[in-house]
Parts: sequence; structure tokens; C-alpha cells
Amino acid sequence: MAALLKCYKPLLPFQRPKMHIAAAAVNSFRYYSRSRLRARCLSTIGNSKSTVDIKVVNTEVTETVLRKQQLWLHNTMSKQKELFIPKVPGKVGMYVCGVTAYDLSHIGHARVYVSFDVLYRYLNYLGYEVKYVRNFTDVDDKIIARANELGEDPIILSRRFCEEFHQDMAYLHCLPPSVEPRVSDHMPQIINMIQQILDNGCAYRINGDVYFSVDKFPEYGTLSGRKLEDNRAGERVAVDTRKKHPADFALWKTAKAGEPFWESPWGPGRPGWHIECSAMSAAYLGYTFDIHGGGMDLVFPHHENEIAQSCAACRESNITYWIHNGFVNIDSQKMSKSLGNFFTIRQVIDFYHPLALRLFLIGTHYRSPINYTIVQIESASDRLFYIYQALYDCQILSTQHDEASLKDSIPAETANCINKFQDEVLSSISDDLHTPVALAAMSDPLKLINDLLHTRKGKKQALRMESIAALENAIRNVLAILGLVPASYAEALNELREKALKRAKLTDDQVHQKIVERDTARKNKDYDRSDVIRKDLAAVGIALMDSPEGTTWRPAFPLALEEEQVTAP
Repeated sequence: MAALLKCYKPLLPFQRPKMHIAAAAVNSFRYYSRSRLRARCLSTIGNSKSTVDIKVVNTEVTETVLRKQQLWLHNTMSKQKELFIPKVPGKVGMYVCGVTAYDLSHIGHARVYVSFDVLYRYLNYLGYEVKYVRNFTDVDDKIIARANELGEDPIILSRRFCEEFHQDMAYLHCLPPSVEPRVSDHMPQIINMIQQILDNGCAYRINGDVYFSVDKFPEYGTLSGRKLEDNRAGERVAVDTRKKHPADFALWKTAKAGEPFWESPWGPGRPGWHIECSAMSAAYLGYTFDIHGGGMDLVFPHHENEIAQSCAACRESNITYWIHNGFVNIDSQKMSKSLGNFFTIRQVIDFYHPLALRLFLIGTHYRSPINYTIVQIESASDRLFYIYQALYDCQILSTQHDEASLKDSIPAETANCINKFQDEVLSSISDDLHTPVALAAMSDPLKLINDLLHTRKGKKQALRMESIAALENAIRNVLAILGLVPASYAEALNELREKALKRAKLTDDQVHQKIVERDTARKNKDYDRSDVIRKDLAAVGIALMDSPEGTTWRPAFPLALEEEQVTAP
């Protein structure tokens, strides 16, 4: 009996118009959400036929099936993976600590927000209604110090870097959150929460300052595992000897000359670092919600202090899952300005496609440390080009065929490949967002696509176009979950080429001149010269591709880097 392949139509690639990169990120995901594919062979055992039929599945039924997919997340609080169960069925509240906006964001920031963007996308894919809140810290010592250096108003400076951050997130295809509150817009909520903490006896006043008393919160240290006597003062701020306990932290700071301030019951001043997130998360998600996230560096003191002050303000305060991503190292050293190995997102994407950076970041599990090296980012760029080239070739071939002529069936081999691919992707991402496994699962369908496109045997295969369309569709939909769908494959490939030329310090005309020189050498049977030209280009990441139609080039992993790796001790 023939097996059935349940999937949606049309199977042909979705043609998108040109759009701003941020809009492309959102729209590609929305398209995926509308047309979720869950390929499934209902019966393959004993199947005597070499093809399977394609049936249209009702969208509502597909939604129900997908929502049953279990998601496991590592909870920093319990130090183990836990089954994700939202407080309100079908809805998720998620708060992720945002940047302190006083400078361009670095690749450590990129890792945080790409990691949580994948979670946001996947929760949406599973059918949840997600309220994603990500704040901006626009009132802070660092902002004031930078503004004083530049002779600029702190709020205006911060607003400028908030916009720069938005641009970086658009480059990286991070979907905009539901809400992006700023500290300067939420002083009433912050002041009200501090007053609640004071009223509950968990804080004290000193000359216009308000401090949280850690002795009043016995559970302090539960998240980080620190003992109270091990906590040290001076995290991010100067030590204040007036405090009752060295670990007590500021909820409100009295105004200083030349600094922005707001009126409060304790006099003019501004909030401490930690209170802002407690107040803004409560304002938009309530005191109890599902997910609170950020980088590993925020576990202590920031998130530890958030828990303390939120519980002090409201005893019912409870966040179910605390999720944290690992650090970014540079050439196996911790990234820091003092070591001179500090890279902003802009510095990286000046030479590499933004989605190559995103691919690099999700190529390591989000909780593991990630090591940024030229070798790693080059590998990610090369892989991205390979993926987009295969899918672009699918689209070009599809435009040469009439969609109406396609049959509603595909070979069993193709169906099995798609089913295996989708099973691996869903199981890996559902296992604490194991994106490296999901990316690796793409290898088999991409190989099958290239066999169908370019090999003699593949070109003769029955239902070839149907297979190509189904495979391209399945891969593109997974890319959407991972945030890797470009506005246009053609545009992305051109951008990858342009970045490769920039790294090689060559122009397209210069590469084509080298191709002409090599063609002339080959015609003259000067093969040594021909090989030198090929090798020189390969050394800087330009690979020559010979075919009956002539020679073209594509970006490639630089041969010089390969040779360095071989000779390295």
C-alpha cells in the first residue's frame, strides 16, 4: 500500500519581494507560521511503491499536533533541564534583560539576543502566544560617564545607541520584542516598587539613598548558589561603607551635581541598576511569569538581586524558568576591552554577512562558551553560501517549470529524507534549543538537493521537480525557525561575494582578470602558471569553478587559513 506524505501546498518556493532586512526577518517567519510543514510518512513498512502521495492537511489540525511537541529548557534555578509548562496554557511571558545603551553592541550582546530570538521563534512556532519584553537601560553610571566625555545629554546619547542597537538586531534577523520599555519612561513604577519594599521592611534609607537589606531575604543566593558571606561589595558600583551589610545594594541613589534626576519620596535621584528590571517586568508581565533570561554574567548579582527585590515587593513573585547563555571568548581568551580583543557587531559584519555571524552563534549550544576566531566565522560564512546557493538553484530551476504541471507525489526516498530531517530538527530544538544538531541535520536534504540538481543520475530521477520543491520548502521552513531566511537568496549570495572580495582585498574586476589570465595560460599549456593563479586566489578565499560554460568564482574557506591550521603546533 502506498504511503501518504502529509504536507501543505504550494510546495513551490515562496517568492518574496525586496524589502528592508528587518521586515524580511519578520515576514519570513510569519510565512512559516502560516504554512507549517510537518512531513510524515504514515506507512513506509512494506511499501511496494517508489512514490508517496501528497495530501493537504487542515491548518488547525497541524497547529494541534505541533503544540503537543514537548520543550525542555535548562533552568539555572534548578540546575537541570525541565519540561516547559507555561503558567497560562497557550501563552508565554518572557523577559530578557536588554543592553545598557551607551556604545555600539558587541558580539557578546549578539549572542544573548540571537539565542533568545531562537527561543522566541520556536515558542511561536509551537503555537504559543508570546509576550516578549526586552528592556533598554537608558539611565546608568556608564551612560552618564560617556555623556560627560562627549558633552552630550545622557538621555539623548542613550536614545541614539538604542537606535543603533535596533539596527544591529535587524542585521541579525532578531525579531522585535512585543514591548521594549526604557528606564526613563518608568520612574513611577520603579518608585512605587521601592516604596513597597520599604513598606515591607526589606530596605532602609540613608541620606536620600535607599538600600535593599539582603539580611531580610533568607533565600538570597539561591539562583547563583552563593553564600551570603561570600558575596562581595563593589559589583559595578563603588563600595559604600554606610551599608548595613556589604552585599546590600542600591534601590535609589541621591542626585549628584550634573547628573539627571527624578523626584521621589526620598528626594531627587535616580534608580539603582537592578530595580529597573523588576519594576518593568512586573509592569508588563506581572509578578509571576514564565521565562527570565540573559547572559551568564547576569546570574549574579543582577538576577539574584532581581529575585530578592521582586519577592520583597510582592511575596507571590515567581518566575518559573531562569535561562542564561554562555560567554563569548576571542581566540580562547575572555573578550574584554583591556585585552584589545573586543569586537562590536558592526566590526564583524563589516567583513562578514550578518547571517554568517548569526549562523556562527547558533552553531554552538547557547549555554556553552563559544570561541570566536577567524577560522570559525570563515567556516560559518562558507556554510551559509553553500546553503543559499543550493536553495537559489532550486528557485531558478522552479521558475523554468510550470507549477500546475507538478504532480501531488514525491519519491519515497525524498519523503523519508524530509521526515528524518524534520524529526531531528524538532527533537534537537525541543531539547534545550540544541541548534547545532538542527544545523547538522540539514546536510542530508542539501546533499539530496545537489544530487538532483547537478548529477547525471539525479537529473534523470522520476518526479525530480516535485522532490526539489519539497526539499527546498522543508529547509527554508527550518531556516525560518533559526532566523536564517534572507529577503532574497540572490541578494544574500551577492552580499556574501562582496564581503569575500573585501576580505581578500580584491575587486570583482580583478578576480575576472585573473580568470582571463588563467584561461590564457591553460590555452598556452602553461599549467604551472594556471595552478599558481588558482592557488593564489584560493589562499585568500576565492575558489575558481570550472564548467563547460566557463570559469566562475565563489567565496570559500581561505586556503591560507587551512595551511595555518595544519602547521600550527
